[in-house]
Amino acid sequence: MNKLLLGVLAAVAPLWAETIVIQNANVMTVTQGTFKGSIVIRDGKIVEAGEKVTVPEGATRIDAANQYVIPGIIDCHSHIAIDGGVNEGSVSVSSMVNIRDVLDPEDIAIYRALAGGVTTANILHGSANPIGGCTLPIKLRWGKDAQGLIFEGATPGIKFALGENPKSAGNPQGGRGATTTVQARYPATRMGVEDVIREAFNEAKAYKAEWDEYDAKVARGETSLIPPRKDLRLEPLKEVLEGKRYVHAHCYRADEILMLLRVADDYGFKIRTLQHVLEGYKVADEIAAHGAGASTFSDWWSYKVEAFDAIPYNTAMMVKKGIVVSVNSDDAELMRHLNTEAAKAMKYGGLTENQALSLVTINPAKQLGIDNRVGSIEPGKDADLVIYDKDPMSDYAKVQKVLIDGSVYFDRDTDISQRAAKAAEKQQLIEKEKQSQPRQGGRGAGRGGQGGQAQ
Repeated sequence: MNKLLLGVLAAVAPLWAETIVIQNANVMTVTQGTFKGSIVIRDGKIVEAGEKVTVPEGATRIDAANQYVIPGIIDCHSHIAIDGGVNEGSVSVSSMVNIRDVLDPEDIAIYRALAGGVTTANILHGSANPIGGCTLPIKLRWGKDAQGLIFEGATPGIKFALGENPKSAGNPQGGRGATTTVQARYPATRMGVEDVIREAFNEAKAYKAEWDEYDAKVARGETSLIPPRKDLRLEPLKEVLEGKRYVHAHCYRADEILMLLRVADDYGFKIRTLQHVLEGYKVADEIAAHGAGASTFSDWWSYKVEAFDAIPYNTAMMVKKGIVVSVNSDDAELMRHLNTEAAKAMKYGGLTENQALSLVTINPAKQLGIDNRVGSIEPGKDADLVIYDKDPMSDYAKVQKVLIDGSVYFDRDTDISQRAAKAAEKQQLIEKEKQSQPRQGGRGAGRGGQGGQAQ
C-alpha cells in the first residue's frame, strides 16, 4: 500500500465514540415521519430518536442545526470494490465464482460513494452469463480490510442476466461483452438464455434431491453413509431453491421479464429483484403478483436497443402497483448522487418526497433482506446516517457527515481542510517516482532519436 493511500486512510479513519448525539436536526426517518430533534447513538446502534431525547453525560455532540439527517443510502446494484474484473464470461453458468473472493477495500470509489451518502451497496457479478457469480452486500467502511466491508449476516445473492448481454458475450460478432475467441459460447439467442437457466435448475433439483435423501437418512440415525459429492456450481442454485440465496436478475424487455418469472414459478423459487427492469411498467401487475422487487434507473433510455422503450415514469408506475422499487446506480459516478436520482420520481410520476427517499433507503434494504438493520431511522437499527446541509432531494444539497455503525467515515470539513496537504504529498511522490526512473536516451532511444519521446 503506497504512502499516499496510507495517509488518506489515516485521515478518514472512523472517529469512534461510544455515545454520539446528533442534535437540532431535521430528521427524515422514512418510516416514522419527519421531525426536528435529535438522535442518540450508542455502541453503533440508534437508541433514541425524537423531538426530545435524554442526552447521556459525556456524549459526543454533533450540532446539525438547519441540516437534514436521513438513513444511509443503499445502492442495490453496484460493481465498485472489485479487483480483477466483474465477469467470468467464459462459461454460461458461473455460479461457482464469488464476489466475496475479489473485494478490493482500497478502491477509491468506496470513499467517493461515501461522500455521496452511500453506506451500503449490493456488489454484483456482471451480466455476461445467464447465471452469473455469487454476490453480497457490503458496508462502505473505508479503511477496513476486505472482510471488514462485508455486511455481517446479510443473505447472499446470485446474479442472473437476460437479453443482449448474455446472448452476445460468447459471440465473436456479439458487440458489448464479446470475447475474442473464435468459438462462440452457447447461448447466442434469447431462447438459449432461457434454456441455460432451466437446464441449470434441472441439475440443481437433482443435486438437492441427493442431499435431501442423505440428510433424511442422517436424521434417522443411519451411519456409515458417504455424503454426495459437493458441487460448487450447483451449491448456490440449491441455496436458491431453499430460499437461502437471493436472485438478482439483469433484464430489460417485458417478454423476458415474464419468461424469468415463469421459470422461477416452475422451479419453486422467487426472483428477489429485477435489475434495470426498464420495461417493468408494461408488466407491473405480473411482477407484483410474483412478489419480485424492481431496482431500476431513474431516467436512462435509448443507450442500447433493449432500452428504447424505457420511460422515466417507470419507477412511479411500478410503485403505484405495489412493487417494492429502488433506484440504483450501476455506475461509480452516478452512485455519488443517488439522492437526486431518487428525487426525479417526484417529477416523473408524482411520488411524495418520502416515497422518493424510500427508493434509496428502506426499499433497497427490503430487497436485500436487511431492513431490520438499515434503511430507516429507528431505535435498535444500525446507526448508518447521512447529514446534509440542505433538503437531500435538492440538487444543491451537500453531504456533511456520514456515519456507519455510529462511526464517522466521512466528514466534509475534514476532507476539505486536508486537500492541500494531500495534493502536496501527491506531487512529492510523483517527483520522487520520476527521479527513480532510469534516464532514457542515447543508443537505442525511441524512433526519431529524440531520447525516446513518444510520438
